[in-house]
Amino acid sequence: MQKITLTIAALIFGIGSITSGNIDHQLKRSITIDSLGACQGISYQKGRIFLYGDREVGMIREFKMEGDSLVYQHKEVKLTKNGQDVINHPTGIAYNGTGPTFIGNSIRLNAEGTKWRAVIYCVDWKALLKTGTLDASLLNTIDDDACIQGTRPEYVKYNNKWYVATADYGDHGNEVRLYDPAKLAKATNTKEPGVLYKKFTCTLWVQNLHWIADRGVLVLIQNKIEGRQWRFTYVDLEKSIEAGKQVVINQVDGIDRADELEGFSFIGDDEKGIAVTSSRKNNVNFTKTSW
Repeated sequence: MQKITLTIAALIFGIGSITSGNIDHQLKRSITIDSLGACQGISYQKGRIFLYGDREVGMIREFKMEGDSLVYQHKEVKLTKNGQDVINHPTGIAYNGTGPTFIGNSIRLNAEGTKWRAVIYCVDWKALLKTGTLDASLLNTIDDDACIQGTRPEYVKYNNKWYVATADYGDHGNEVRLYDPAKLAKATNTKEPGVLYKKFTCTLWVQNLHWIADRGVLVLIQNKIEGRQWRFTYVDLEKSIEAGKQVVINQVDGIDRADELEGFSFIGDDEKGIAVTSSRKNNVNFTKTSW
């Protein structure tokens, strides 16, 4: 029934086509991690787990899985420069270990949430972790003015080349865009020639992106309605780029949570994952995925 409904929706709204797939998420357990503010996402880097949020300033904390426990490594980064909050609302970390590292910031300009400023920061990741602030590690500030609402950078690979993908959060005109990382790192804004490589339309309320390299799959981490409920949409990146609209492998709505899903990452394989929310309690959630 779910696949039939999704296919009808795709035909009506032109949001993309559906391919075969049977992916299931199960929520195994939830824990509360403090000192994050409202947690905005997770970055998994070869066993190192970074949770980021918008406490009194934007910040990143490092964790590690020890058995079944997520253990704080007593390493914290404040996203400040000269003591001033710079990346106050971090909304994505694009890290691949070889190219430039980018951190997104989505800034609400009015109470209604109809005006946003989206900024991508190019940083020296090693220096950022070493010094704990942006003072010696902020390399460039890029206005993401090609966006529609907000930015959430994540590295993806297309035709054997790395690109920085990002997506919109709003209720209309949403896109996934691929930026050339070398040109992005030196740009002042994303409308400069050559920065935007490809794009395709996608569905609403995308909070974050997660790239599954061994499957060529991009996960849109979404809310079902604005600011509430959980949705994971698995799209075929190559087919989506070719079609100009998302080609959905599977949409997973089965986790019945009313809070605001913000980020997700698999941790070491394509089965165990961590989903994070902006809630004060049960904000870190361990999942199991069946393919």
